[in-house]
Amino acid sequence: MINHITAFFAGFLLDLLLGDPHWLPHPVRLIGKLIAKLDGVLLGKLDGKERDGKKEFRRGILLVLLVLTATVAASALILYLAYRFSTVFGIAVESVMTYQVLATKCLKQESMKVYTKLKENDLPGARRAVSMIVGRDTAALDETGVAKAAIETVAENTSDGVIAPMLFLALGGPVLGFFYKAVNTMDSMVGYQNDRYSFFGRAAAKLDDAVNFLPARISAVLMTAACTLAGREYHGKNAWRIYKRDRRKHKSPNAAHTEAVCAGALGIRLAGDASYFGKLVKKPFLGDALRAVEYEDIVRANRLLYLTAGLCEAVCLALLFLADFVF
Repeated sequence: MINHITAFFAGFLLDLLLGDPHWLPHPVRLIGKLIAKLDGVLLGKLDGKERDGKKEFRRGILLVLLVLTATVAASALILYLAYRFSTVFGIAVESVMTYQVLATKCLKQESMKVYTKLKENDLPGARRAVSMIVGRDTAALDETGVAKAAIETVAENTSDGVIAPMLFLALGGPVLGFFYKAVNTMDSMVGYQNDRYSFFGRAAAKLDDAVNFLPARISAVLMTAACTLAGREYHGKNAWRIYKRDRRKHKSPNAAHTEAVCAGALGIRLAGDASYFGKLVKKPFLGDALRAVEYEDIVRANRLLYLTAGLCEAVCLALLFLADFVF
C-alpha cells in the first residue's frame, strides 16, 4: 500500500509541475487513435447506406469492450513488469502513469491562453484558443461568450479531468485510472447525439454517465468546500444554493454539478444557448447574474480548480493511510 500511496502523491506533484507538454507522447492519445481506428472498422462510412440502429448499437458495445480490454491489459502489464524489475522502478513507473491520468496543470494552461488573448484585446486569438478546449462553435462568440466558454470548461473538467480520475487512481492505481480515461475519451469521441453516433456511441455515453455519477457529486462538494479557502471573492453559501437549485439543468446527469457550483461561487451566470456544428442548442442558464462575466473569472475558476484538486488529494491520501493502518 505504501508504494501506491507514494506514487499517488508523486504523480499529483508531477502533474502540477509538468502539465502535458505537447512534445511528450501521451497514452491517452494512443487510446484516441485506437478508438478512431475501431470507429472506422466497426462503423465505417455511412453515406448512402441503410442504417441499422440495433446493429450499430451492438458494434458500439464491442468498441467499448475492445478499448477497455486493451487499455486495462496494457496498463496492468506495464505495472507488473515494472514492479518485477524492482520496487523503486515500479514506484517510479506508477508515479509517471498516475501523472499521465491527471490534467490539472494542462487544464489551467489551456484556459489561461484564452485569458491572455482576452487581456490583450485579441478576440480572434481568444476564439481560436477557446476552440481548442470546447466543442461548441466559437467563430461568432463575443468577449463575454469566449470567457464563459473557458470558465465552463474549467468548471466541468475539474470533475472529468481531475477529481474523477484522481478518485479512480486512489481506488485502483493507474489500471483503474486509465480505465476511466478510456471511458471518458470514448465519450468525447463517439458519445454524440448526431447522425453518425446516435446508436454507435450510446454505450460509451451511458458508461461515461455511470462512472461519473459519484465523482461529479463529490467534485461539487469539494469545490464548495474550496470556496472557504479561496478568499472573499468566492461565495460558498451561494455556491451551495445554486448547486442545489441548478445541478440537474443539463441533459447529462453529471455535467452541471461543478458548473453550477462555480457559477454560484463567482456570482455569475453560465451556460445558456450555444451553437454546435452550426445548430443552435437550447440550454438553461446556471447561476444568477449578480454581476457581468469578465475575463478575470477564468483566473478565479482556475484557483477553484487547484484548491479543489488539493482538497481531493489530501482526502484521498488520508483515507489511503487509514486503510493501510487498519488493514
